[in-house]
Amino acid sequence: MKFPDSEQRAGPPIPLVVTATVIHREVSRIRAVTPRLGRSLAHGTTAYAIDSLPDMGETTRRGAVAAGLMASMALAAIDQTIVATAVPSIVRDLGSFSLFPWVIAAYLLAQAVSTPVYGRLADLFGRKPMLLTGMSIFLAGSLLGGLAWSMPALIVARAVQGVGAGAIQSITQVVAADLYPLEERGRISGLLSSVWGVSALVGPALGGLLSEFGLWRWIFLLNLPVGGVACVIIMVWLRESVERRPRRLDLLGTALLSTGVIAVMLGLQTSSPWPVALGVLLLVAFGWWERRAAEPLMPPWMWRNRALLGSYLGSAVVGMVLVGPTVYLPTFAQGVLGAGAIAAGFALAVQSIGWPITAAMSNRLYLRYGFRDTALAGIVLVGVSATMFSLMTASSSLVYAGLCSFVNGCGLGLVSVSMLVGAQEEVGYERRGVVTGGVVFFRIAGGALGTAVLSAVANSTLASHLGGGASVDEAARALNGGTADHIRAALAAAVHNVFLTMLAFAALGLLAILIVPRRRPRRSV
Repeated sequence: MKFPDSEQRAGPPIPLVVTATVIHREVSRIRAVTPRLGRSLAHGTTAYAIDSLPDMGETTRRGAVAAGLMASMALAAIDQTIVATAVPSIVRDLGSFSLFPWVIAAYLLAQAVSTPVYGRLADLFGRKPMLLTGMSIFLAGSLLGGLAWSMPALIVARAVQGVGAGAIQSITQVVAADLYPLEERGRISGLLSSVWGVSALVGPALGGLLSEFGLWRWIFLLNLPVGGVACVIIMVWLRESVERRPRRLDLLGTALLSTGVIAVMLGLQTSSPWPVALGVLLLVAFGWWERRAAEPLMPPWMWRNRALLGSYLGSAVVGMVLVGPTVYLPTFAQGVLGAGAIAAGFALAVQSIGWPITAAMSNRLYLRYGFRDTALAGIVLVGVSATMFSLMTASSSLVYAGLCSFVNGCGLGLVSVSMLVGAQEEVGYERRGVVTGGVVFFRIAGGALGTAVLSAVANSTLASHLGGGASVDEAARALNGGTADHIRAALAAAVHNVFLTMLAFAALGLLAILIVPRRRPRRSV
């Protein structure tokens, strides 16, 4: 069926009989496109419908919801990076510079902990209420951040934001999967994923701009109107039906997972082994309990499915690989190549161009070759980009650095979308939330692990060249002060080893993706 375009919809009102015919035809098409819908309704699980009034076609309503999802995703993504460049203004007003790292850590920890919880709750209570709840919590945290009177108050506000961002990051992907058939899902998932790449660039620039004019509080307050509009769009256009029945929440499992993840991530960020050991014990206890819980937070069947296990591990590698260029490419461009901040940002921005291009192409590839082979092609491109990155020297050009970044974005676009959509296609509506939450959770966890590993590699390389406890930040500041060339050489060696480690991450990703069975997806249209 061909959807009506704007010229066709601009005519006179359609008679009542024709209106009923159109609505019936659209509902029939939705059921034909999503064959699992009938089964999910029969079992009392969540089902979606897009209003199909005669003056607005289905694509218009679905497009409105997609716009609301992208706006929500952009808020959660930008707030992950926007605060870093506002350090001077925030510290000048609130003091307590030693506490500032917790402003960033609180957001990431709360987001990582809440993501799998929201995924499970979306399956139990519906996508729409959980997404609106998460967005409300995020906006409440934004308001608290804009009104913060001290550094501890700002840290609490950021933790509240992170709890809301966990819902936004996971449930938006679930809603997109419910609304779009397999043939179109690569495009919408690519758009939602590319929001993160663009936000990684827009966030620091916007934060620095507002900070320069002493308006750092607007970093948080600007979320309110944008988030409010996104909430209205979702409330008005998203239709959902959820069966009312008693449900039991896995409170002990939630507590064990949350404390275990927090302990591990704190240990990684502080390079302390004791929190990591405690976190591992708590996660082992969580795994033991999940086998006995009535409605487990992460059901054991998830780990027995090869496709899901490979998708989770592959998503973790995506998070690990993202850290390398995002953190160390601008440092290399400015500290070694002598480029300005804007030019260094451009070299990284090219990654955000390659990501959505291949993500939009991925649906054609995985329909023809399968999810595993599409992801394998992507991880090979990531390995190629890591090799290209590692060959950069002080005489390399920014164009070459941008080319490396573009290839990396192309690879990540293929891997991320094929792993996400492949995991979603393994289950029906009633399990899609918990599976999607798992994919997003492992990507966040992989980012935390990748940050710790690459930071250790970079700092140990600098220490071996310069002696003492030198760090990448200290070396970069020394270069900005016009220090000798041996620091520049040490920084180049450190980033070189970072990119070699990134190549090792790509090899791990290759092994993870090989776990996924090789089969083509069944077409839904």
